[in-house]
Amino acid sequence: KALIIVGGDGSLVTAQQLQEAGINCIGVPKTIDNDLEATATTFGFDSAVDVVVDGLDRLHTTATSHRRVMVVEVMGRHAGWIALHGGIAGGADIILIPEIPFDYDKIAGVIKAREAAGCLGTVVVVAEGARPKHGEQVKRDVEAGEFRLGGIGDIVAREIAKRTGKETRCCVLGHLQRGGAPTTLDRILATRFGVKAVQLANEGHFGSMVSYHNYQVRHVPIAEAVNRLKLVPPNGEIVQTARDVDISFGD
Repeated sequence: KALIIVGGDGSLVTAQQLQEAGINCIGVPKTIDNDLEATATTFGFDSAVDVVVDGLDRLHTTATSHRRVMVVEVMGRHAGWIALHGGIAGGADIILIPEIPFDYDKIAGVIKAREAAGCLGTVVVVAEGARPKHGEQVKRDVEAGEFRLGGIGDIVAREIAKRTGKETRCCVLGHLQRGGAPTTLDRILATRFGVKAVQLANEGHFGSMVSYHNYQVRHVPIAEAVNRLKLVPPNGEIVQTARDVDISFGD
């Protein structure tokens, strides 16, 4: 018998603690942030990105028709994968992520340059954990040392309006990213992960976590999976791809 624990870093830490206490555990990675180092992807991530892309597709219309700047705040405390993938797929003009501190004047310069080139609207995607250079993440509801991130979207919108004079609105997608019908990719990946978890339990590979690498479902020790965040490489290929299609990171 084994306890199959499904979740992100916090849940997997618990799984490792239970395993060390003598309770057989198998871990299954599930986090929309896609920030677990030991697996190439997690189910939930693609569905969250799909929500972001759908929102951006809709907001492009009002950004263009009203000549506005639309700032869209998405989830991503420490890792900017949702903002990065959603921003690229949804045609964002500026993407702000925790791994690349930004400069408000640089952002304003991009928006002014776009307007001078005849672009009527600008769409900015900002991860909740993004921060300006020499600044800190925006925290709210701080109690007993615990805090939640959020509010950076409103601040970015105000700073853009102040520096450009353009009407700027903020839209926070919030928990819309966490619910709804999963994408086809996530449905298939979750099924594969579930089957693998049962196989690992039947074969006695306790203390293991299901992982995905090179299009294959494998497994790694839970101990190797926890407390190691997978962050966006600032100079990585996908960031460079975004830059090559004229997406700015505000830096």
